[in-house]
Amino acid sequence: MTARASALGALLEVDGAGRANVVLPSLLRESGLSERDRAFATELVYGTLRMRRACDWLAERHIRRSLDGTVRAAVRLGTYQLAYLHTPPHAAVSATVAEVEGPGRGLVNAVLRRVADDLAAGPIRWPDLATELSYPDWVVAQLEEDLGVEAARAALEQMNEPAPVTVRPDGYVQDLASQWVAAAAGAGPGERVADLCAAPGGKATFIAGGGARPTGPDLVVAGDIELGRAQLVAGNVQRLGLTNVATIVADAGHPGLRPAAFDRVLVDAPCSGLGVLRRRPDARWRVRPGDVPRLAALQRRLLDAAIPLVRPGGLLVYSVCTLTRAETAGMDRWLSTAYPDAEPVLPELAPVWERIGRGARLLPQAADTDGMFLLILRVRSRDHRK
Repeated sequence: MTARASALGALLEVDGAGRANVVLPSLLRESGLSERDRAFATELVYGTLRMRRACDWLAERHIRRSLDGTVRAAVRLGTYQLAYLHTPPHAAVSATVAEVEGPGRGLVNAVLRRVADDLAAGPIRWPDLATELSYPDWVVAQLEEDLGVEAARAALEQMNEPAPVTVRPDGYVQDLASQWVAAAAGAGPGERVADLCAAPGGKATFIAGGGARPTGPDLVVAGDIELGRAQLVAGNVQRLGLTNVATIVADAGHPGLRPAAFDRVLVDAPCSGLGVLRRRPDARWRVRPGDVPRLAALQRRLLDAAIPLVRPGGLLVYSVCTLTRAETAGMDRWLSTAYPDAEPVLPELAPVWERIGRGARLLPQAADTDGMFLLILRVRSRDHRK
């Protein structure tokens, strides 16, 4: 099996509702490819998924009929190599065509050769920014409205770059933005922490291991609503040799934990994920405009369930890996009204974070990390809700 064959297979599975971060590792484990070829296959899959709209626009000018899934995926794969990896046309075209069987092979060959000719003719005149940067129209419009045009464009461009690999001292691979959030939670010896949306376990294990402190808290309860995801957390806990983490299967909206039992409660909430689109390239094609208000409503429900778990004087830590106003500054405004006695805590953060309301936001372009929002509140009493 070649790297391109693995990439083509992965693209077909993702088109069939699979997720790249699940599909590709499974395929590569069974591929027998060298490390170099595995890295190339990963670049092909993630890059093609990121730039799918732009690749389609470059190719569709030369297509006069509907394409089956394999042909469509092969055209995207070849176009990505030509336009973004700058692979020599003879290599990109012939090697991609070689992975296509049946009558579609001739069509893939013809379309890719025409795309190569277009690219050789000079700079491409894109019809609009969303096509050029390869995002749905609504994502560009949403971020321009919420961040401003200049910051939105910089964020979108940054999220088209491959994500760097950041490895913690304990060997766990975790983006710096997530490490900074876990460190800001500030949990130390003698404390009990609940991480209500813990999978895959990065923040929970960072906190349990002490992070920037010599030792971690006495107990971290790490919960997730899905058994498989909770098992993923448990596997990471075991691999890291942590003995102070209890993994549970629980709905964060009804966690079933004792009220006022925790010094710190982390709600790393499900969100639209518009700050991590470089790391989850296929997510930009799955998320819909209606998901933002739906997820904001879910976040409010999770926070309503989380705050009673915090002991008086303890901390609620809210984070999301998105950039929409509704899920960041909007959530801060809602909390200030719903829980007026909860006071903001401003932790010491890297200077790349910017203050937004009572919280802090990290844009992807600020430090080549995921986009993130963080808000920490000190809960003063058990009678929380206004």
